[in-house]
Amino acid sequence: MKRRQFIVSSLVAGLAGVAGAAARGADWVEERFAVRRSNYWDGDSFHQDSVDMSQIDIGRVLARIEGRWEPYQLRELPEAFMNWNSKRRLANLNKMRSGEMPDFAGPHNAGVATFGRHRGDSRLHLNNAIKGTGLCPKADVVDSLIARAKETQDAPMEEKFGVLESMYKDESLWDRTKLVSLELYSKPEFETHTFLNQMENPASSIVYLDIPSYEVRTIARLMHPKDSSLSAYEKSIMTYVNAMHTYNHTEFTAVVSACLYNVIEVFDNTPAGLESNEKKGVRIV
Repeated sequence: MKRRQFIVSSLVAGLAGVAGAAARGADWVEERFAVRRSNYWDGDSFHQDSVDMSQIDIGRVLARIEGRWEPYQLRELPEAFMNWNSKRRLANLNKMRSGEMPDFAGPHNAGVATFGRHRGDSRLHLNNAIKGTGLCPKADVVDSLIARAKETQDAPMEEKFGVLESMYKDESLWDRTKLVSLELYSKPEFETHTFLNQMENPASSIVYLDIPSYEVRTIARLMHPKDSSLSAYEKSIMTYVNAMHTYNHTEFTAVVSACLYNVIEVFDNTPAGLESNEKKGVRIV
């Protein structure tokens, strides 16, 4: 076939393909970008095999990111972050005491960015979702905090506000190398894109909308209540996050999956000129 004939034939074939797709219309688009289920589930449970927590006692985790295993040293959230977190949470408690809605900005609601796996309903595997986040208790206090939450679950709101206030003011309770959250919605029949990305690639960036503004880069450890490989500490953290969610929101009838965000780096994203800050997105940890 001569070069010109080949080019013309290729163009005709390509146009025919486009025309065929157009003729199939919405049905073709729906089929092409239909949500696909993963193979991460064993019955109604899952185990995340992209994170290895066996070296957590020496301050590091192993993670498989983009197909390659690497060790990651845990770092501590800086004093400025902890002070901001406590100050903003206490301010929101005072708002709720007076009957006001708490701010949506601040240390609770965070944008969590992930990548790694197509869900099927997009050409991209990037995802960003707003997640409720909290500080992570140290191993030697987590069970006592769970007990306190359960003991006061049905107490008057003012007493519960007092419990939360005492927790927010006591920095000695918190493990600065971790943050916590819940994976509320992923089940075998429906999986969030955050879940899929973190199962495949646990690198996750957490960004807070506020002044100052922090970005915390992490290795995300997903934990299912029926995963028999979880350590005693991981099980306690999952129970704690569920207990605190129930403490502040509607009670859940069952324990749901949780996420332990291991801190690797912290950036200060505060715009220049605000809060006497000239960081503009530089790494501070």
